[in-house]
Amino acid sequence: MTETRPEFVDADLRGARFVRTDLSRAVLRAVEVDDADIDAPWLMNGDAALLVNGVDVVPFVEAELNRRFPGRADRRAGTPEELAAAWAAVEDAWAAAVDRAATMPDGSVDVRVDGEWSFAETLRHLVMATDTWLRGAVLGVDRPYHPIGVPNAEYATDGYDTSVFTDEQPSYDEVLAVRAERVAMVREFVAAATPDLLDEPRPNPWAPDRTESVRACLHVVLEEEWEHLRYALRDLDAIAVENTV
Repeated sequence: MTETRPEFVDADLRGARFVRTDLSRAVLRAVEVDDADIDAPWLMNGDAALLVNGVDVVPFVEAELNRRFPGRADRRAGTPEELAAAWAAVEDAWAAAVDRAATMPDGSVDVRVDGEWSFAETLRHLVMATDTWLRGAVLGVDRPYHPIGVPNAEYATDGYDTSVFTDEQPSYDEVLAVRAERVAMVREFVAAATPDLLDEPRPNPWAPDRTESVRACLHVVLEEEWEHLRYALRDLDAIAVENTV
């Protein structure tokens, strides 16, 4: 049976917003895309292409992001020494972002831009990501999650017991303290890692029947750090503009 695909002809989708939407293999012909904004973080992780007027723009986007975020290009580092340097780079970048947030008007860290996570919630999500991929997957901690963690939307009801996460809003100082603990945990683990340890298999936390190397688990942590830094800085920029209006 032929699968029916939605088709939009002479449709007006100006200002439409698509969130967590699968547009894979979508075909757009003779379209107006002035000021369109596409965010597809997983596009860089495989062999897929994004064609604009017949040109694959993925390599250009990847190169530009690496230029804007020094150290991002090393998020697939292989050796313990390379991973330590890669973690130091993203740790420094996040420290600068936290310092910047501290200079902004009170309450800025709790502002949500276009319904996205606030700066504080982003830090809480990174706590959850570290707990998932380091404390849980790599270290095998039975109950790895800190209560202030913010889970992924797509795993809100699957993959773990969401009752461990608090519904209360922790103070920003508490968020910073827990986040600092998790950052130090990654730094110390990478500093002590050996090539053999990095090659060891671990169950994938979202698909336990699959295994990932310890190195691959750390790559996920680095990916989370860089992608969410990009989001956080984008939103701090928006908040700063709003405050000047």
